Amino acid sequence: MTTPIIEIENIGKRYQIGANKEKYLSLRDEIAKKLSPALRRVHAAQGEFWALKDVSFSVQPGEAVGIIGRNGAGKSTLLKVLSQITPPTTGKITMRGRVASLLEVGTGFHPELTGRENIYLNGAILGMTRKEIARKFDEIVDFAEVEKFLDTPVKRYSSGMYVRLAFAVAAHLEPEILIVDEVLAVGDAEFQKKCLGKMNEVAKGGRTVLFVSHNMAAVTQLCTKAVLLKDGKLEMKSTPDAIVGRYLRAGNESNSDIEIEHDSELHDGIRVARVHSEDEDGNNCSTFDVRKPIYIGVHLQSADLYSGIELSLMFYNSIGQCLFMSNLSDTKETLADIPIGYSRYLLRIPSRFLIPAAYSVTAIVHNPNKVMYDQQEHILRFRVEETGSNRAIYNSEKYGNIMVQFDWITASGSPLTK
Repeated sequence: MTTPIIEIENIGKRYQIGANKEKYLSLRDEIAKKLSPALRRVHAAQGEFWALKDVSFSVQPGEAVGIIGRNGAGKSTLLKVLSQITPPTTGKITMRGRVASLLEVGTGFHPELTGRENIYLNGAILGMTRKEIARKFDEIVDFAEVEKFLDTPVKRYSSGMYVRLAFAVAAHLEPEILIVDEVLAVGDAEFQKKCLGKMNEVAKGGRTVLFVSHNMAAVTQLCTKAVLLKDGKLEMKSTPDAIVGRYLRAGNESNSDIEIEHDSELHDGIRVARVHSEDEDGNNCSTFDVRKPIYIGVHLQSADLYSGIELSLMFYNSIGQCLFMSNLSDTKETLADIPIGYSRYLLRIPSRFLIPAAYSVTAIVHNPNKVMYDQQEHILRFRVEETGSNRAIYNSEKYGNIMVQFDWITASGSPLTK
């Protein structure tokens, strides 16, 4: 069995809330703290916060591991502990290899030194010889696109130049372990794509990558394993698809099942009683994987048997533009007969149709051009998350609000195959 390159055993990291660091206390502060019971009670009441608690997992050589979780889950703290920027409060970490970390813009750079000097400085910190650094030097400069400013102190670099050079150094100086935080969000879309390509190359070259990101597409495309952190604890370790699915489902039912409160009992007509959204497994859901279908359910309540009824759902983007409407008659080809009591209808939106964004739904039950029975405007809201569609590289609504997959034909007339 292969020896793990990283072993994390029961790691915990505790911070004192609101307390001063001990090394900055004056003699007067120390005396007052020891002599004053009231002050001691204040310090105790300030409490402590565990950013990480009993986190354990191992990473094999050559694995690319995505670390995901909501804000405050402990992701960045874990990377800082692994990078030895801060020590763990409890537990043990074993790292078997050279580590390069990119946790903040310009991590490890000296602002007064030039770009050239910082490349050699970072290489030396990683334990590389001057000859090894020189061999990679041109590659680093070419990737970072800072050749014109190579002999300028990095304190004069823009944030984009800073992060390009910092990533280029971390990725090219051949560490066995590369640790990268969400810092890539600083760069533009083209740079992010370039970095992800390099990280993929690093991972396929047998080196190990730990990657924190809120970009689910990057996690599913780059990583071979993933871990989910929640409230400083390890929630799950599995494949990227399984972890992303769990992450999207977690706590997303708040607006996925709406029971409509009407002012009075129904004695005449038809009305919308409930609207909900669910995934392909039938779970109520308000955040969806772009690669999975979306189901919108509508429950109608009718006081009598009605014929010639249309049920319409209108879909809006985040700025209130109506994107499209879907009618029950699109499938049935005739207007519906609605039974007495409750009836349920389910609309299936195919995968890779709506681009990643926020949406709202208006439900309308009517007899077209004759009677409007009920209209519930923007009654349901949901999100689609990018998890690795063929449009992920564009990541912008300027390319349209929906994804289409039309057939393309070659000049000879034969259909193209995937």
